[in-house]
Amino acid sequence: MGIYEELQARGLLAQLTDADEIRDLINNGKAVFYIGFDPTADSLHVGHFMALCLMKRLQEAGNKPIALIGGGTAMIGDPSGRTDMRAMMTRETIAHNCECFKKQMSRFIDFSEDKALMVNNADWLLDLNYVDFIRDVGPCFSVNNMLRAECYKQRMEKGLSFLEFNYMIMQSYDFLELYKRYGCNMQFGGDDQWSNMLGGTDLIRRKLGKDAYAMTITLLLNSEGKKMGKTQKGAVWLDPDKTSPFEFYQYWRNVADADVLKCLRMLTFLPLEQIDEMDRWEGSQLNQAKEILAYELTSLVHGKEEAEKAQAAAKALFAGGGSSEDMPTTALREEQFTDGSIDIMGILVASGLAASRSEARRAVEQGGVSVNGEKVADIRAAYTKDAIAADEFIVKKGKKSFRKIVVE
Repeated sequence: MGIYEELQARGLLAQLTDADEIRDLINNGKAVFYIGFDPTADSLHVGHFMALCLMKRLQEAGNKPIALIGGGTAMIGDPSGRTDMRAMMTRETIAHNCECFKKQMSRFIDFSEDKALMVNNADWLLDLNYVDFIRDVGPCFSVNNMLRAECYKQRMEKGLSFLEFNYMIMQSYDFLELYKRYGCNMQFGGDDQWSNMLGGTDLIRRKLGKDAYAMTITLLLNSEGKKMGKTQKGAVWLDPDKTSPFEFYQYWRNVADADVLKCLRMLTFLPLEQIDEMDRWEGSQLNQAKEILAYELTSLVHGKEEAEKAQAAAKALFAGGGSSEDMPTTALREEQFTDGSIDIMGILVASGLAASRSEARRAVEQGGVSVNGEKVADIRAAYTKDAIAADEFIVKKGKKSFRKIVVE
């Protein structure tokens, strides 16, 4: 099985512009491909995971990845999947975010000895002369076709700024520059990027001739992958200071039964034969599959040692042990205590287990909160600093959310 066939079997490929040529390139290690990442935060999140895993798979098959950091396009903001305009970022913030991305990507991609490149589109976009740029590439784009693109259609009712309208042209221009500078012959992206990507392929062929070797692929569920990066409490980050290895492990341990096999195929590097065996698993065996998924992905992002710690901590908690130094911890400050104590609702809010006191109240009243394994039945239950500091103080909300509470 070639890498192309493996990507198909794992459910990673959707729309392609030149299937036979793409198969030949990637199976023979001749693809120089790019995936873009706009640095809108100082950490990648699990919504980027599929793209990073894809880059790793293709590189291991002999192909050359280019991680394109959108230091230039981030100055505008991608309207895809948005109902409003992105906040403007300073150049300093964008530069800092780019450095953070490179450090995290290095866990997936080998940048040594020219095996991969990381480039920033600020290098060519920020110094463009606007009139020259529009005269050069503007005739290659039809406004009518652009307005039919899904990324623009969904914004027309609420208003699409001319600033954002430029994004497709700039992303297309990225592909042209990468083709000319580095021989980049292929681009990958999410299904929400399809129109932008087609614009890049078309621009290359218009500017350099129909025989120019430029191809496009979208990832099957990348838009769903972006949703993976969000929970009710916010994003699940790859930075351990933002999302601890334990929380990262628990996120994947808690995926829906219907999604676990799909995630194993698309995101882990386990052999397909092993995953196919799990297709027959059901009931409690699905929990074992979730543990395998959580361990594999935590190991990939944070290393085997952290994955083993997270797994041990989770098993201790579910076994009722309730103590682990690797559990997410909340330190209560002096000002959070009133007359030396804090009530259970205050603890839930301070630890992030509840967004508000009213949500905390409902959780207690519904019997979903326990402290050190004992259910809390009274919303007025309060705990002194000495009681919290005396021994491990573990708060549990629902079946799967835990926090260790300490006093600063």
